[in-house]
Amino acid sequence: MATRLLKHVTEFLKNEDGPTAVEYAVMLALIIVVCFASIGVIGQASSSNFNSPKIGTALESGT
Repeated sequence: MATRLLKHVTEFLKNEDGPTAVEYAVMLALIIVVCFASIGVIGQASSSNFNSPKIGTALESGT
């Protein structure tokens, strides 16, 4: 039983599909983190622009 398990583990480690899948998962996770961070920064910047008193007075005056 243990030798069979050891055989499967060594075959998995020799196979290139396992590490490749892990590399793609890590890249996907990094891309998601960068997307969330950039959305957060852009959201805060646009929120401060839209909550600016300049826009409110411009809209009220019609300019």
